[in-house]
Amino acid sequence: MRPRLLFILAALPLLTACDQLTELLGLPNPSRIEAEGQAIGSACRQSGRSIEDCYMLNPNAQKAAVFAGWKAMNDYMMEHKLREVPSQLQLPAPLPAPEPRPAPVTPEHNV
Repeated sequence: MRPRLLFILAALPLLTACDQLTELLGLPNPSRIEAEGQAIGSACRQSGRSIEDCYMLNPNAQKAAVFAGWKAMNDYMMEHKLREVPSQLQLPAPLPAPEPRPAPVTPEHNV
């Protein structure tokens, strides 16, 4: 019985670092992805964005999580009678459209 107990005690530190191992390997963490989606949805609702705009601005976020965050913030804002907080950031001016290039002139051959 002693060797088995020693083995378990020796393996215990290796099993506690599973979260760090998944981050090093780049494996997705479902709970983190869910939390980020909810945070995005909450921020969209607080800033007064519609859920459709939020989906369009964050195409890689889970739609269900974004909706859950948006709805939770909506319920909270309605319950406490809070208003939207519009964004204070200035959008950069759109880049001018490139000028069309003239078509290359081909020499005509008179035969």
